[in-house]
Amino acid sequence: MNTDTQPLVSIIVPAYNEDAVLGEFHKTLHKALADTAVDLEIIYINDGSTDNTLDIINGLRSSDKRITLIDLSRNFGKEIALSAGLHKAAGDAVVIIDADLQDPPELIPELIKQWQNGYDVVYAKRTRRGGESLVKKVTAHFFYRIIQRVGKFSIPEDTGDFRILSRRAVNAVNAFKEQHRFMKGLFAWIGYKQKAVHYQRSPRHAGKPKMGYWRLWNFALDGITSFTIAPLKISTYIGLVTALGAFAYGIYMVIDTLLHGNPVPGYPSLIVIILVLGGVQLMAIGILGEYLGRIFNETKQRPLYFINEYLPSEQVAARQSDDA
Repeated sequence: MNTDTQPLVSIIVPAYNEDAVLGEFHKTLHKALADTAVDLEIIYINDGSTDNTLDIINGLRSSDKRITLIDLSRNFGKEIALSAGLHKAAGDAVVIIDADLQDPPELIPELIKQWQNGYDVVYAKRTRRGGESLVKKVTAHFFYRIIQRVGKFSIPEDTGDFRILSRRAVNAVNAFKEQHRFMKGLFAWIGYKQKAVHYQRSPRHAGKPKMGYWRLWNFALDGITSFTIAPLKISTYIGLVTALGAFAYGIYMVIDTLLHGNPVPGYPSLIVIILVLGGVQLMAIGILGEYLGRIFNETKQRPLYFINEYLPSEQVAARQSDDA
């Protein structure tokens, strides 16, 4: 626990091409936390942005000494950027929030209050998803419920990364070494005392979403394959049922031929059987390939990320100097 009279709370804000909204976000964050009785470290992570995001963060640092900058060497993706922030966060508790203002900074004091009441993880659960298409809402709805059914532990439904974690929860997450990271699953997997705080999600304030449908699809694959082997089991069951069906159909064809003969060539039925069996096999091979590819990436044991520049806030720099 922090030795100062007030606890230190680190706020992690991953940013990739967010120059259109970053200034307004920081203004809103500053206003929302003005009366909060904690010390703050605001960690902006520049995830290889190609716009003016880095310049804006440096400009904010010149007027707000609470800001820590982590400039990654390239774009590693949001999950890795969050990991970098968690590794560097010095706070007694850590808040994770996006910069697009869909998740309201005004909710952070309530998250801090629940953490101070003894919860290790307090996650913000959406009751409404403003500004999102019907397709995204439907796919998100089914994704969370599918992963609930196939996983061996509970991942909160309709919940993003917006949450607060205690120091021991952060240390637990930092102990993970895998390359393919589904952070929402990791936050749930560690266990500890958790609680939901409900809110209504707003439309994006400015800029464009960074997660298109293709990236969301791959994100869903990472989430499912990281925490369950259910797809492998399902492919086994499908293969078994298909094989039994093919065997039963073969017996039927033999008996039918013996009893009635077979004057008509079986070309259509043969093609159907070949296509069904081939499709099932290709699907099973594809599922195996997904898991094999992840095993391949894990065995290389590459670093998660590289940092181009790390500039701690004044308070964190002072603490690091005292520890040295």
